[in-house]
Amino acid sequence: MNDKDRKGLHSALKSKGLRPTRQRTCVYETILGKKDHPNADEILLRVRRNLPTISLATVYNCLDALVDCGLVRQVNLDRSPSRFCPNLTPHAHFKCNRTGKIHDIPMDPKVVASLESSLPKGFTAENFDLSFIGSTDKKNHS
Repeated sequence: MNDKDRKGLHSALKSKGLRPTRQRTCVYETILGKKDHPNADEILLRVRRNLPTISLATVYNCLDALVDCGLVRQVNLDRSPSRFCPNLTPHAHFKCNRTGKIHDIPMDPKVVASLESSLPKGFTAENFDLSFIGSTDKKNHS
């Protein structure tokens, strides 16, 4: 994790009255290290390389704190376990039914603004969650 990410983590946690513990730092570093939208179980296995005694409950608590601080996004697709995404720019997700992989789809700010203008009068969006689910073309994406 670079200094900018570390400072952002510490600042965001402190703004919520939380300490930048070793566990929170390691979970955040793990999510940033491989941007593949891991679920809590996958994060646990990766974090245990550095913190062998960390529990799944602690990982969930760390993830709750990171989501609450706006450092990662919780992604819920169909009925599968929540996944976690460090990409905070406006984007959608595409889940491939064949491979199970989740891909970030960049969203043009004009499209986001257009969607927000469609909200009921008097409402403001604090966040949006747009996902697509389908399959890859085996010929072009093997």
